[in-house]
Parts: sequence; structure tokens; C-alpha cells
Amino acid sequence: MFYRKSSRRDMADIHVYTARKLSSMAESLEELARAFDGQWGKGRSLSREDGLAALQMAGAMVCGDCSKCNLYSDSEKEDSYYLYYLLRAFEQKGNVDFEDMPRLFRETCGRQTDYVGQLNRNLGRATMNLTWKNRFLESRDTVITQFRELAVILEEFARQMEAAADVTAQVEQTVGRAFYRQHMIVDHMLMLEYDNSRREAFITVKTNNGRCVMSKDAAALLEEALDSRPWTVARDSRAVINRQFSTVRFIEEGAYRIMWGVARAAKNGEAVSGDNYAVSRSTPGQAVMSLSDGMGSGEEAARESRKVVELAEQLLAAGYTPRAALKLVNTVLLLSGEEQHPATVDLCCIDLYTGVLEAMKLGAVATYILNEGGVELLEAAQAPAGALEQAEPVLLTRKLWEDNRVIMVSDGVLEALPGENKEQVMKEYLEDVPGRTPQELADQILEFAMSFSGEARDDMTVLVAGVWKKDAGLRK
Repeated sequence: MFYRKSSRRDMADIHVYTARKLSSMAESLEELARAFDGQWGKGRSLSREDGLAALQMAGAMVCGDCSKCNLYSDSEKEDSYYLYYLLRAFEQKGNVDFEDMPRLFRETCGRQTDYVGQLNRNLGRATMNLTWKNRFLESRDTVITQFRELAVILEEFARQMEAAADVTAQVEQTVGRAFYRQHMIVDHMLMLEYDNSRREAFITVKTNNGRCVMSKDAAALLEEALDSRPWTVARDSRAVINRQFSTVRFIEEGAYRIMWGVARAAKNGEAVSGDNYAVSRSTPGQAVMSLSDGMGSGEEAARESRKVVELAEQLLAAGYTPRAALKLVNTVLLLSGEEQHPATVDLCCIDLYTGVLEAMKLGAVATYILNEGGVELLEAAQAPAGALEQAEPVLLTRKLWEDNRVIMVSDGVLEALPGENKEQVMKEYLEDVPGRTPQELADQILEFAMSFSGEARDDMTVLVAGVWKKDAGLRK
């Protein structure tokens, strides 16, 4: 025997208990979000009460006991249209002019200048208070969103754990013998298989000959013993197995692999490109391609797009869904300063176990999928991140197959193409392009786009990924 059955049963029980505990935590976070939600109304513009308070204060400061125009008392009436007009005029112009005041006021008031000046100051203060209130409400909304998205993450993780099949009994003897032959003793183990065919193993092991073994070598041994796809050591696990028992977490790699390439050109006259991109494998079994185009060009645009790419990458690595990550990126950009510097966001997340692509867009141009049947466009017209508070990312899902290409471009590439329907021009070009490696295809697309102008009139980026199935033995 290379394990203790009771220990394995204990680990399985802990796995079920943990799943239920996470589900309970998710429910608590959702309740907390509901408790925050709806406690305060959203004051996005000056209210009737703000206008009445400004009129009352102006009357108290300027009018004294004068009642010639009855401006405040008339505005107090529920059916007063003038108060609505006054507030909208101030919001549109930033001040109230004499022409915006009622005719009776203009004809009878002897202190018009003082009254209008005081009214503008009162409305200005109300607007400043409203701005801070809205900032607070936006921050509160961000917290609510984070609570809800974290609840979704925990609930999904709990669902995966509860749905995971315990397949330890099928493999423990095989794994135990394979490790023992390499002078390692398995105390106990737990292997789970999830609904996307991903397997994960927790193995408590030590060496018995006084030497150390690299965990990555143990992962290769696990692959050989199970005649399966490659295994890797989890990022949060220990790198070395020594004479003391310790638990190492192994993750089976996906059936698919990707290769990628990028081609870029900065706008003519600029030292740096305002576009930024990233290709990440920070989450096991998932490849994430991200592309962001900052507003304008040069250093400032590059800084904004870099912030978007890095933040999105961090949120995805933390377990946020692509939709939740983009919504939080949008909120952060809205709250980061007085001036808006919107940036487009284009995310493509590829599940390397199933080959399913999830594309999320905020203001980004179309993504192209090159397959045996031709070229498919994934497009979603949407405002860029940081431009609208309620911007909602659009989710587009496709199944990828062997030798498919995913092609992402910034708007500078499409704008360089001739004709009105530039997406169609790019589609027709890709339909005739010969089979190339991702890097060669990226270079060729950029060269094609620049051939119409001879120089880059805007920042241009082409990001291409190719998807292939790994060669793997049959599972036992």
C-alpha cells in the first residue's frame, strides 16, 4: 500500500465541506450587496429640492421682505414649469442669465444683478455637492459590483468542487507504485475530475532516500504513470519534494495549445505606440489575449492602454470572469480622475481544455476567426472603457478547432484600409491569405494595411494566435 485510505477519505470529506462553505460565503456576499443596494437614490442631476433651496437662499440674502415677484413661492408649486427650466438652463450653460429669469422679475426687481449672482453661487454649490455625492455613489456601486462578482466567483468555484468527480481510487495504486520506483513515498492523495475534463491532484509525498526531487519532475512522472496529457505544478505549490511529507498540487494541462505573434507600428512621428497588448497563461488551462487602444497617441495613450491591460490581466488571474473584469476596469477608469481618457478593451479568453473562445469587447473593433470554412467576424459596437458609467461588455462565444487562427487588431489597422466597409475588406483579404505561422500572418496583415498609405497614420497592432491540439496518449 502506498497510501492511507482513511487519509484519502478525510481529504474527500474536506473537499465537500469546503465546497459547501464557499457556497455559504457566496450567499453572504450577495446578501451584503443587496443590503448596500437601494439605500440611497442616485442624484445624477440637480433636483427640485436643490433648486428651491437655491431660490430660498438667494431671497434670504438679497430680497429681505420684498415680495414683488414671488419667485420662490411660485416655484414651490408642484406644477411649476419654471423651476425645471431654471435647473436645466444652469446645467447646460453653467450659469443663469438675466434672459433666463421670468419677465415679472426682470420688470420689477431692483436688485437683479445681486439676486442672479447669488442664485448662480447657490446653484454652483449645489452642483459641487452633487458631484461629490455622485462620486460617492459610484464608489458604492463599485463595492456592490465587487461583492456580487466575488459571490459569483465563489459560487462557481463551489459548484465546480461539488460537481467534481473523485477519481482517486482509479489511479492511486498506479501513481503510488510509479512514485515508489523513483524513491518517493505517497502518504495519501486526492484526484478530482471537473466537468471540462480537467483533472487536479493533491499528493502528500516525501522522498525516502535523503535526496530532493523537483516537483516538475514528479509532474512528468505523473503523466507517464497515467499515460495522459502533460501535468504541471500549480503556481501556489512547492517546487521541491524533500524528506518531509508535504502536499503538492498538480494540474493536468489542456488538450489545446496556442502559439502567437504580434506586429506593431507607432503613429508616424510618435516614439511609442498608444496600443498595448498581453498574452497570459496566469490561470491554469486558460490563455488570455488582451489588446487596448488608448485615446489619441503617444505616451499618454500608451499609459492609459497599459493600465487597462495590466488591470484586466490581474483581475482575470484573481478569478474574475471576463465580463466582471471589464466592468471593474471601466469603473476604475471612470473614478480615476476628473478627465476621461477612454481606452478600448478587447479580450479573448481561450479554454485550453475545451477549445472554447470567449471574446469580450468595450469599444474594440472586430475580431476575426480564420478556419477551414472561411473567416468569421466577432464584433460588438460599444463605448470604450472609461467613457460611460454603465458600459456593458458584450460576450461572444465560439468553439475553436485544430489550426484555427484568432486575429485581433486595433482600429488603426482597419482605418488604413480603403473603402467604406473596412471590416469586409479585411475579411476578404484573410480569406485569400495562405497558411502561415501566427507571427508571419501578423507581419503580413500589418504590411497589407500599411501598403495603402505608406506610413502609419495611427497606432497599429495586430495580435494573432493559432490553436492546435496536443498529442497525447490514451487515458487509462
